[in-house]
Amino acid sequence: MKSRQAQRIVRKRRIRAKIIGSAARPRLAFYRSSRALVAQVIDDAKGRTILGKRTNGTNTAVAQTLGQDVAKAAGAKKITTMVFDRSGYRYHGVVAAFVDAVRSGGITI
Repeated sequence: MKSRQAQRIVRKRRIRAKIIGSAARPRLAFYRSSRALVAQVIDDAKGRTILGKRTNGTNTAVAQTLGQDVAKAAGAKKITTMVFDRSGYRYHGVVAAFVDAVRSGGITI
């Protein structure tokens, strides 16, 4: 049986095969480690990271502040719509809090 991490990588690859970011609608990639949460806005057509944010801490309150920061920074760069890449994580808890905060900041996902 595969480990949880290996199962997440399989899910991540399956999701990435279907999600593509562009300049008009970039990909919002989310990563969760044991110490930090990381979010990047990526234009896959050019292979460029438009913006990136990182936090210290992994709880839902930190995820909400990260989502608000990403929404502000994306709004400053005139980005209004994004495609969310959950990187194989369940859409629950920290991931859901992050996306809800981004949506409340005025970004359409």
